[in-house]
Amino acid sequence: MSSHPADVPRVSRREFDALFASVRTWGRWDPADRGAWNRVTPDHVRRAATLVRDGTAVPLGLPWNTLAGPDNTRPALHYMSDLGDVEPPEPATHKDFLAVDYHGKGVTHLDALSHIAYRGQLYEGHRNREVVGSDGARFGSVAALGPLVAKGVLLDLPAVLGTDWLEPGQAVRARDVLAAERALGVGIDDGCAVLLRSGRFRRRRELGPWDVDAASAGLHVDAMPLLAERAIGLLGADGDSDVRPSPVEGLHSPVHALALAAMGVPLLDNLDLEALSAACAAAGRYEFMIVVTPLNVPGGTGSPVNPVAVL
Repeated sequence: MSSHPADVPRVSRREFDALFASVRTWGRWDPADRGAWNRVTPDHVRRAATLVRDGTAVPLGLPWNTLAGPDNTRPALHYMSDLGDVEPPEPATHKDFLAVDYHGKGVTHLDALSHIAYRGQLYEGHRNREVVGSDGARFGSVAALGPLVAKGVLLDLPAVLGTDWLEPGQAVRARDVLAAERALGVGIDDGCAVLLRSGRFRRRRELGPWDVDAASAGLHVDAMPLLAERAIGLLGADGDSDVRPSPVEGLHSPVHALALAAMGVPLLDNLDLEALSAACAAAGRYEFMIVVTPLNVPGGTGSPVNPVAVL
């Protein structure tokens, strides 16, 4: 594992483009805008259900984040719209308003395939300016995905390394994924959801917030061919899966580009994996059933979510 940004192997755009082509799954599924979620069949769901043993349900979403900070530059909104005095009494009603620009670092959310284009193309080669407009996305919408129930695997890197967290800028490479599988006794296989814990939120609680756009632990692009070979259905992290600073020349979110635009793998960003880490350690197992239910937003490029892991 590269422990300092200066030690992270650099990747040229030419090398990245070759990598993009090598993991691309265009033309494989119908409906195409579900991408790799097509891998998750009823048989996969039944097998995921067999992982439930003691019934412990662990929510993975952050609290609705209305506080501005270096890692939440676009805070969510929450205010009361009825305090019992708007409508006639008996019974009194209390209502509130929610709004969010969720594609950032402060809200747990799902990225649909329409969220990322590389060289002007979404997954399947759709030109982003032709299918994404002011009214939303006509391809790759979150509404095409629906709920996902699958086997989840927690790659708890701090637990493997015996540390409290990974430092910002540490890159998780393919060899680190393989080592985590062995150490934790898990198997990444087809249709599963891979969740990477860096310990971001433990570090934040102990040391305070920082600009995670500038520096965060995450996957190096050399881990993506391994995940493509294992045919995963979903990728998530307590960051946004990308190591930052980016190791790829001129590209700020290369793992996003590979997962969404090449592999058709939706992403879960900003998961709070601290309680899941503790639950998995207590149970002595790092595999579980995961349930993700995005909002049904026609044309949406993603959705705020509160996924649940069930052990």
